[in-house]
This record gives sequence, structure tokens and C-alpha cells, in this order.
Amino acid sequence: MKLELRGITKRFGSLVANDAIDLTVEPGEIHALLGENGAGKSTLMNVLYGLYHPDAGEILLDDRPQHFAGPGEAMAGGIGMVHQHFMLVPVFTVAENVMLGNEWTTGPLGFLSQKQARAKVRELSDRYGLQVDPDAVVGDLPLGVQQRVEILKALIRDAKVLILDEPTAVLTPQEIDDLIRVMRELAAAGTGIVFITHKLREVKAVADRITVIRRGKVVGEAAAAASEAELASLMVGRDVALVVDKPPVETRDVALRIADLVVEDDRGSTTVDGVTLDVRGGEIVALAGVQGNGQEQLVEVLLGLRPAERGTVELDGESVLGRSTHSILQRSVGFVPEDRQHDGLVGSFSVAENLVLDLFDRPPYGGRLGMDNAAVADNAQQRVTEFDVRPPEPAAPANTLSGGNQQKVVIARAMSRPLRLLVVSQPTRGVDVGAMEFIHRRIVAERERGTAIVLVSSELDEVLSLADRIAVMYRGKIIGVLPSGATRDEVGLMMAGVPQEQAQQEALEKPSLLAGLDADGGTA
Repeated sequence: MKLELRGITKRFGSLVANDAIDLTVEPGEIHALLGENGAGKSTLMNVLYGLYHPDAGEILLDDRPQHFAGPGEAMAGGIGMVHQHFMLVPVFTVAENVMLGNEWTTGPLGFLSQKQARAKVRELSDRYGLQVDPDAVVGDLPLGVQQRVEILKALIRDAKVLILDEPTAVLTPQEIDDLIRVMRELAAAGTGIVFITHKLREVKAVADRITVIRRGKVVGEAAAAASEAELASLMVGRDVALVVDKPPVETRDVALRIADLVVEDDRGSTTVDGVTLDVRGGEIVALAGVQGNGQEQLVEVLLGLRPAERGTVELDGESVLGRSTHSILQRSVGFVPEDRQHDGLVGSFSVAENLVLDLFDRPPYGGRLGMDNAAVADNAQQRVTEFDVRPPEPAAPANTLSGGNQQKVVIARAMSRPLRLLVVSQPTRGVDVGAMEFIHRRIVAERERGTAIVLVSSELDEVLSLADRIAVMYRGKIIGVLPSGATRDEVGLMMAGVPQEQAQQEALEKPSLLAGLDADGGTA
């Protein structure tokens, strides 16, 4: 089935999220929709799926105009969508999840027929090599297999066009390989696929055609042979350096020492299980792992946001366990939280005020007589210039800035004074390639000043390019520490729980599909 979008426009008040977008997906084609977060990719697909109604333009399937009043009509028309955040019930089996909203019944009384659902799951699983057990409980499955369940839900409804929205966000490299194989199987059988992503390497590995959108508009089309640098330039509108320039590490004394740390989450489950790790001044140690393996709770303990059940955390030989976040930050610790809007900024406060959130009660910004507004304004002017915050208006509320510029404010605050330790969690989440380049440079510059840096990132390319050492976390434990220069396959296998020596051997014997692409998008 051929999909065509003509002149799709969608507005939210004064914001034009989609501006006269044209897109054609042929049967059996994998068409990548590439753009940074906020570019309008997901909005466009939500229009196609009937979740939003376009303000202008039309949708055509096999040259026939369509008017979807909701997702039910879109599914009936042959459109399937796998959302970035899975829409599954964890306590249900695969078959039960697949049946939801599409129940099979048997007999005159209309009893649910799980037998039919299981049979259909097995049939499609075998046909496309999905390898999904219909009787497995979804909550017990790895994330990569849960994603296959989402794909099965769409296929069982006879989807002819499948939308995959940021499908690799929580997958290991090996699970991404499996997804690419499934996508190719589906395309070979005639399914058209819209692959929404901001990851250049994956686009090049699987796409037949690439459409790039920026700020709600189509800015170009490219073939899969285009380099990553060319694609990045289209996304941002200028040339971007994709390789981090990082001189050799010159480590100093141990700044942060973690020993036998045990932490529980809010439900009382152990999420950090006996972690021991040293971080020296002048090095970047990355905590790599699929989200949900204890990294978040470990960071919270380091910053005094969560108590530990057992163990020690020392900064320059002094215990910081049990101290308040304010007390820890005053010990020359900088912090970039994972969620800038929830934990990093007060949106209604000005940029200037946000830049001193952790220093407002200390000279030169404040004291017993209150805050010195002139000093706060002078600091803001310096930081806005130094960190290229746009627009350069310190008095503007922080929530009026774009995501990338909000992140620059958080980074500027964390790095605005001499540091002994910097903890950065997901530093480039939701920012464009240009802002990413800038943030990476600042992190490396902080390393050169001798600061000990703990990096938490779900972006494996970011981990590999920035880290001097990589501590891989799996189910709350550090299962190995890899040096700079480790391959994405080694790290990816360990993220899935494979022991370090075995991962290194398997990475040599069976490299992933993405391992063959270099940083510039060519073949290695």
C-alpha cells in the first residue's frame, strides 16, 4: 500500500509544528524521517495515526484520500504504529496484550478465545522471525522482545504501513540488530515502514530513503549513501563536527570513591547492588546500561537525593552519605540532572535566576540581606555569552527557551565555578546536533581542568566518544569496567548481561550491523 502525505500542516496556537509537509512511502520501502527532537516528526505521525487532525493537507492511501477520526480508523485503514513508550500491560501475556482492542471470541456466548490469539502470534512470529512466545508474561521480557510484541499488535491488525517512533531509544546494539532484521523482513513482504529517529548511524544502516525535517519543514531528501556529516548538516543547517576531539587522559588522585553501595528504589527493591567504583580527577567514567539498571538511583545517592542502605561514598576522602544536596553541591560538586525541566530548572524563573539556583545564598550573589540582583545579572550576562545561550536575554523566563538552550543553562550553572566532581546525566537528551557538539566540548574542557566526571548516558555513541573508562551496569551491579577504545558491540553485549570476557570474544566473532559504520557514516 502506498502512503502519501500532501501539504500536512498542524498548528498548536501560534506554534506551527508541521508546515506543509509532503511525504511518500512506497510499498516495501523503509523511509526514515530524520530530525532532532522538536522538529515535528512525532506530530506528523500522530496526524497520520488519527491522534491529531491536520489544519491543512491530506492523507492518501493508494491514491485515495483518507480522513481518520482516530487511531481505530487509521488501524482499519492499514496504518500501524509502535510508540516510543510501549503501550503494553506488563502483567498480561503476549497473547493477551495482542488481543486488547481486537478480541477474538468463540461460541454463541462470545467467550474470548486466547487459543486463536496464541495461534496468530505464533504464525506471524514464525513468518517474520520475531521469536516471541505467546504465553510469556510481557513484564518478564527484555525490552527488545517487548518491542516485537508491539510490532505483532500492529501486524495482527493487518498493518500495511508501519510507523516506528524512535524505536531504538532503549535497546542494546544487539537488540537494534534484531529490529533491523525484522524491518527488512517486513519490507521484503511489502510493508511500508516509516522509521522516525534522530540517530544518524541507524538511518544509514536500514533506510532506503531519508527525509529530513527541521523546525516543522522538510529541508531535504537524501539517499542512504549520504554521509552522517551531510545528514547532520541538513538537520541543523550548518556543518557540525561529529567526532569529539579529546586529548589523552592525565589522571590525578581519586576524587570519588564508592564502596559496596546498596540502594533501594521507592518500592523497596534493590536497584544498586554492591557497587564499588573509583573516579579520579581528570577522567570521565561513564555508567553505561539500559535504563532501569540502577544508574538513576546511584546518581541520586551521589547527590544526596536518596539514602543508601549500605556502603560508603567519599569525596576527597570525606564521607558525603547522609548529607543534604545543598551541602554536597557546596563541596565543589556540579550536577546536570536527567530531566532538565523537572529537576534542572524553575521554568517561571528568569535565566539569570536559574544560573544561581545553587549559589543564590552565598557571596557574591546573596547573603543575610538577600540576593544581590546586580551580581546575579552580571553573572548571567557572562554565562549566556560563554555558553552561547540563545536568545541572549538573561531576564527571559527559562521556559521560553528551546530544549537545547535550556540544557545550556543547566550546563552553565553546573560549570560556572571550580569543580572537584561533575555528575552529568543524559547531558544531550533532546538537544540538536549543534548543541550536542557544544556540550561535548564543554565536558571535555572540564576534564582538562582536572575535574572527576561521572557520565550517565543512554546514547552509546556518546559514551564511546567521551568516556575514558566505561563501567557497565546490569541489574544494579557493575559487571565490568572497559577502557577507552572499547567497541560498541562489547559494551552492548555487557549491557545485556554478558560477562566481560565473553562479550569481548563475541564482539570479535559476530560484529553488529552498526559496527560497520564509522563516525562519518562510511564503512569502516
